[in-house]
Amino acid sequence: MIRVVLADDHAGVLAELREQLYKVFEIVGAVEDGKQAVEAVLRLDPDVLVLDICMPVMNGFQASARLRGLKCRTKIVILTTYEDDEYMDLAFSSGANAYVTKRHFTTDLLTAIHEVLNGNTLFKSPSLRGLGLPRRLTILENH
Repeated sequence: MIRVVLADDHAGVLAELREQLYKVFEIVGAVEDGKQAVEAVLRLDPDVLVLDICMPVMNGFQASARLRGLKCRTKIVILTTYEDDEYMDLAFSSGANAYVTKRHFTTDLLTAIHEVLNGNTLFKSPSLRGLGLPRRLTILENH
């Protein structure tokens, strides 16, 4: 079974994510800041980390960059309220594999997780198709 760690500083969001994902994936951890997310990934070696951007101690960009610097195999799916090019560019530049908005997580998150696990290096939430490509990327998705 696919192992997932969830990272968001809002308990309500963590509860919603668990409810959405537990039937399909094994939720092996849920943490409330970026530093805890890095520690959980290093300790639990999940297949996927679902990571918020705005969190205390270490934000999602910093956590993603730290994990990529450590050469972790875990795929990183950013889940955020931000729906603009700048944040998407920062997410992918920091090492994230997918970018999904919280507004559409019930329809887009499962797809994003499956896409990155199937080798899609960079996946943008379908709800963001109107936004341009992140500035330093040339390929965004397989479909």
